[in-house]
Amino acid sequence: MGEIEDDKPLDPNYRDPVTGLSLANDERLIRAREAMILAVQLFNSTTFKFKTEVFCVLANIAWTYLLHEYYKRHTNVDIIQESGRSLLLSQMIKRPDCPISKGIRNNLKAVQDIRGTVEHQLLGRTDVMWLSLFQACCLNFDKTIRKLFGDKLTLAHELSFALQFSNLDFDQLIKLQEYDIPAHIKALDARLQDGMNEDDLSDQEYQFRVIYTLDSASKSRAHIEFIKPGTAEGKEIRNILVKPRIADQLYPYKPGRVAEHVRQRTGKQFNLHHHTQAWRLFQVRPPVCAKQPENTNKDFCIYHEAHGDYTYSEKWVDHLVDQWSDEKKRASILAVRSS
Repeated sequence: MGEIEDDKPLDPNYRDPVTGLSLANDERLIRAREAMILAVQLFNSTTFKFKTEVFCVLANIAWTYLLHEYYKRHTNVDIIQESGRSLLLSQMIKRPDCPISKGIRNNLKAVQDIRGTVEHQLLGRTDVMWLSLFQACCLNFDKTIRKLFGDKLTLAHELSFALQFSNLDFDQLIKLQEYDIPAHIKALDARLQDGMNEDDLSDQEYQFRVIYTLDSASKSRAHIEFIKPGTAEGKEIRNILVKPRIADQLYPYKPGRVAEHVRQRTGKQFNLHHHTQAWRLFQVRPPVCAKQPENTNKDFCIYHEAHGDYTYSEKWVDHLVDQWSDEKKRASILAVRSS
């Protein structure tokens, strides 16, 4: 085996072949990127439990270096104050010439508030409470460093930006609600949203949110779709998420009302027996006495556990009107046998 060479100091004129950064000219940007990479890696590590505090501290350092470099290169602002200390992140995000959006500033204020609270008091088991804020902080950083200094500085080459959602199962999330969350943590969580309106809270730059639903679906339909926010479908989804509607609004019809609407709109006889044949044919809901009555086709029907019955959507009425108006389709429904 050959001898292992001693480590040599890095040439200050050396440029990273991927980012183009050099220690001689870009030390703040190098430190900014490494601080955010460490923040994500340590948060994702299964070894460490000191996650929230470490993430907030390292993220604060990363953003401080990034904005210091912006002010140094692109403005006449002196980042060193008369006291000899450099501008704090909290000072820079209050400046009118700060190059980041309101949503990003709100996110950084929240991260700083969390850091200032938890560095002096115990957290309990509440790290997961602020995952959406931390995820947005990571994505905002990558977007901002690319915007200010070029796409070559993206962190995508070094890490995946997803914080460790994969190790959190739904049982853990449910149990979180059972923990005795310390009073100062509850107060902090309330304070983070103080003075913010609905648009501020729903801003993806403030907190990154992904909605998961646990519905029964065929393999062809059980998948994840990514929708562009600016499209008509994306706007509709956002309205649903931001302004949730109760079940009675989404599924307003009991079977008798469904049958009544189908009769009126088709001009043909349609009764409760026909309705039962239809939901069996299209597998809209489970049979009577099923072990999992909630396993419905959510496009058409929902189960109400409180009073043990089903109600149906406008989409189901439209579907039945289409089927019942066509002679061949109507025959298919009528051919369904009662069990």
